[in-house]
Amino acid sequence: MVFTSHVFLFYFLPLVLGAYYLLPFRARTALIAVSSYVFYGWANPIWAVLMFFGSSVDYVCGVGLLKLSGLPDQPDGLPPVIDRRLPRTRKMKALLIVSIVTNLGLLAIFKYTGFVAENLNALAASLGAGPHAVPVLHVVLPVGISFYTFKAMSYAIDVYRGEARPMRRFTDYLCFEAFFPDLVAGPIIRYAALEEQMRVRRHTLDKFARGVAFFAFGMAKKILLANPMGHVADTAFAAGTLHAPDAWFGLVGYAFQIYFDFSGYSDMACGLALMMGFVLIQNFDSPYQSDSITDFWRRWHISLSTWLRDYLYIPLGGNRRGERRTYVNLMTVMLLGGLWHGASWNFVLWGAIHGSMLAFERAQGKASVYQRLPRAVRVALTFLVVCLSWVFFRAKTLGQAVAYIRALFGAGAAGVAADLPAGAMYTRLHVSVFILGALVVWGMPNTWAVTSRLSLPRAAGALALLAVSILVMWTQSVNPFLYFQF
Repeated sequence: MVFTSHVFLFYFLPLVLGAYYLLPFRARTALIAVSSYVFYGWANPIWAVLMFFGSSVDYVCGVGLLKLSGLPDQPDGLPPVIDRRLPRTRKMKALLIVSIVTNLGLLAIFKYTGFVAENLNALAASLGAGPHAVPVLHVVLPVGISFYTFKAMSYAIDVYRGEARPMRRFTDYLCFEAFFPDLVAGPIIRYAALEEQMRVRRHTLDKFARGVAFFAFGMAKKILLANPMGHVADTAFAAGTLHAPDAWFGLVGYAFQIYFDFSGYSDMACGLALMMGFVLIQNFDSPYQSDSITDFWRRWHISLSTWLRDYLYIPLGGNRRGERRTYVNLMTVMLLGGLWHGASWNFVLWGAIHGSMLAFERAQGKASVYQRLPRAVRVALTFLVVCLSWVFFRAKTLGQAVAYIRALFGAGAAGVAADLPAGAMYTRLHVSVFILGALVVWGMPNTWAVTSRLSLPRAAGALALLAVSILVMWTQSVNPFLYFQF
């Protein structure tokens, strides 16, 4: 099910919210759990079965970790007893491994087996063993599996570390992992951040109103900005030949598309959560206003970058083991971050570009020549690097990415064929949305800032945008969010 669909907007959401506020507090988490499974299994019930299996393993491991810790089991409604100083036994470590292996195993089976098989076949072919030495399994990737896998892993790790206590009731855990607002495209919510809200949360009119505003702004980003820019990007990347200006227009269009699409989903997720009393974290903080790649990763997909920092970069040693090890850790984290997005060498290269830039900026230090440039220049250069890396993120193959890079710098073929995409890209609508997107990105505050003080004019503007977005939605074909594929 998609947020930007009439089934969700006019049937699913009103029914869930109505039932939510009619039920007593203790029954609401069960309602969210059941609703989330309906939401997730709407397109393919097998996906819901798969998630239920992983959740069952995680829940049992969490209960086992609690018993092995020796801490008292607190009744519902009371804050859990947490002791980070307790020793972690081998049995506790074994349960943690079972949970992590289960989650990563499911992710690997559905997301990476084909990639590994294709590369083994390529290697075998180069050695003369034939191109089909290893059978390639083509399985449908469950929507959002990368997101809820990381959520589940945070649960097991936080409980093992003693930073949170496991859920006593199975339905509570199902609610956490399957929470439909952030299920398929984030933000990636840590268990420790949501555990307390599962027990105690406030429901106020102000919070609900802010949730509606969040949802309205997110839907406007998706329908009014991301989808038109998606047409520009799709046209450019599907073209066999491009002039350099057209290639740049298509690339920046894609940069706008992925930002408005992904941040729009995050805004809608935060809004839906607020309507039910939950407060999620900010996932985007005007990332295209960053003045370095380091700054970019403090602002872009914040829930992923902080997850990788806390659960991968710091356990690898972070910056505590010398400069060389720090660079290795940065590169390792970004390469794995690239693979998290997709099983393709394009994503690996995308991660390598960002990892290299993070290491380079760290080596330069805060007193570098670059830091003495005017901030506007640094922002422009950072956006340029980000856009060039987006080529590998968007292109379907490495060959297409290389060809597009060549077109950006004037090495694309010219002639009548190169002029054909321009007619579909430079319509009045798409040029207008492109300009509006630039104004929003560099000239306006982000959704969190706008909704921090929800005045009457801002609330009215949000409702107007929601109405316009719904009307425009009926004129567009179903267009799932880009990050559903991850």
